[in-house]
Amino acid sequence: MNQSAENQPVPGTVSLAQSSPTVGTFRERDGALEWSGRQETVRVEPWGPDAVRVRARLGGPVLDGLPGALLESAPATESTVKIEDGLGVLTVGALTVQVDAEGLIRFLRTEDGTEVLAEERAHFWWPGPRLYTAVGNGHHRLEQRFAAYDDEKLYGLGQHQHGRFDQKGLVLDLVQRNAEVGIPVLSSSRGYTLLWNNPAIGRVELAGNGTRWVADSARQIDYWITAGTPADGQRRYSAVTGRTPMLPEWAAGFWQCKLRYRTQDELLAVAREYKRRGLPISAIVCDFFHWTHLGEWKFDPKEWPDPAAMVRELDELGIKLVVSVWPSVSPLSENHPVMEQRGYFIGTQYGPMAHADWPDKEVAATVQVAFYDATNPDARQFVWSKVKQNYLDPYGITAFWLDACEPELKPGFQENLRYWTGPGLEVGNIYPAENSRTFYEGLLASGEDEVVTLNRSAWAGSQRYGAALWSGDIGTDFPTLRRQIAAGLNTALSGIPWWNTDIGGFHGGDPDDPAYREVMVRWFQFGALSPLMRLHGFRDPGMPLGPAMTGGPNEVWSYGEEAGAILEKYLRLRERLKPYVLDVMREAHEEGLPVMRPLFLEFPEDRAAWSVDDAYLFGRDLLVAPVLTADATTWTTYLPADARWTDAWTGETYEGGTTVTVDAPLDRIPLFLRDGARLPVAE
Repeated sequence: MNQSAENQPVPGTVSLAQSSPTVGTFRERDGALEWSGRQETVRVEPWGPDAVRVRARLGGPVLDGLPGALLESAPATESTVKIEDGLGVLTVGALTVQVDAEGLIRFLRTEDGTEVLAEERAHFWWPGPRLYTAVGNGHHRLEQRFAAYDDEKLYGLGQHQHGRFDQKGLVLDLVQRNAEVGIPVLSSSRGYTLLWNNPAIGRVELAGNGTRWVADSARQIDYWITAGTPADGQRRYSAVTGRTPMLPEWAAGFWQCKLRYRTQDELLAVAREYKRRGLPISAIVCDFFHWTHLGEWKFDPKEWPDPAAMVRELDELGIKLVVSVWPSVSPLSENHPVMEQRGYFIGTQYGPMAHADWPDKEVAATVQVAFYDATNPDARQFVWSKVKQNYLDPYGITAFWLDACEPELKPGFQENLRYWTGPGLEVGNIYPAENSRTFYEGLLASGEDEVVTLNRSAWAGSQRYGAALWSGDIGTDFPTLRRQIAAGLNTALSGIPWWNTDIGGFHGGDPDDPAYREVMVRWFQFGALSPLMRLHGFRDPGMPLGPAMTGGPNEVWSYGEEAGAILEKYLRLRERLKPYVLDVMREAHEEGLPVMRPLFLEFPEDRAAWSVDDAYLFGRDLLVAPVLTADATTWTTYLPADARWTDAWTGETYEGGTTVTVDAPLDRIPLFLRDGARLPVAE
């Protein structure tokens, strides 16, 4: 069905301020609404209940098959398209989309016609809401502009260390860096969730005079939007990008880790000591430099002489072994020549192939390491074949730590990179998701039905590959701890339900320092009430980066008698809560709801809940208010309205909609149970 807007009565719909107004052509195609004008095509199509996908391209029809986060097909849903009076209207459940004669888009609530979000011109003459600046070969620097709203709060956008929960007013790079994870999913207090479905390097500007999404080089604008509460948004978003698998039971327990156990004997001695002390432990990590050479993906027999015996003993102790696998390949690796010949490395537009300087064994200086191209399906299959050959087949190892998977390039010039799936500027952000895909598809093809990988970076859709995210190499003080609350909540609203931090932080921390012991205790309490609980860090005294390095002790008994007793208390709390943790994980798997929830996710009508950035709900029933400053003996937190809350330690009850101050001695993190829920918090 074609219908030109020029043939319709359009009084007041075309801006006479433009020197040459564009009056486009509408048509309905396969249930979608299309507008074309001035060589631009805009396609709006249903993409799941209450949701649409919008694509716009200059110079031809919209393209299918470009890299993105959306699954190949959308959930079936009813919709209607109407074209009349110079206006195209697509309605999908709670969301109505209007496209005017000039191609300007507005998103409305179907129920009452009020505006949810609208495009906005940069200027009455030029440019409009969508700007395409040619950068060559059919690619453009793309800009998509929306209106700003004074009362709007914005959340999500991945994991960042700026400490802000509400991201309104910020400019954020869409790029992957250690501890800075760009996931372009935005949840708004106005009742919409939006995915910028584009892995291009760029930025998003959440300014007072407008919101602007920018892709530095791409072929078309592509985004998805749904109307509804934040919880509705999480359900809809996870349905179109893929739900996380069900977390295995072992992964819900305590993970022990440090930088690094250098030998098989060191690692086993720690595992045995946990069991000797009767302490709960579910996993232990074999960290980097356990390999022969970087990119050979196998144990060094000089330090790990009998991995089979090690795994057998750990199995008998009920402990899962997690092994670190990096995406980088040393020129000393036996795999480097064949991978280079087959084109399995990330390439460059100009200059040599090497992308980072890194230490390796049997060489005094650093070497130039390459990174396998995780966007190449053949490269993914090759890397998995080596992981399977050296870890899974001989030892039954199925859990992997995917470190440095941004990837950690030096320098990080995406402009010079060439991936199998496209130029670096166009596709660079997708790498960590494709890296986790290597292990997800490999494990499933090998007959394994449980997939958990621990990743230092992620992108939209990573969750469908069983990817857990941690907050990277961060500091070891109270201000850093406080920033992790906002980081975790925004990660949760970015569709990644499996998240954790290095308990105690990463860079330093003296186990003998009383001040740091307090940080560790408070962080450990937070870690016990995080989606995943994992102790890690490069403790003092450290050593220079290299194959011989290790950090100071980092086990629960490393922090003295008083602190150690508190850490043991929270190990046991986590163990008691495992059935509840797994229930909440099932909600993530089946409904797409996060584990770590902002208060407003459960209480969207409570306006005060939208500003709480230092507390959260763990699932539906448990409110967690971590202590985030030194020397605290009491702590103040907000309890949402329309619920009754019980102090999980004392049994005292409070009506919601109030701020309360409770006792918080060093051994207590404030916890509150919702509406009579019963959980085994107190022993």
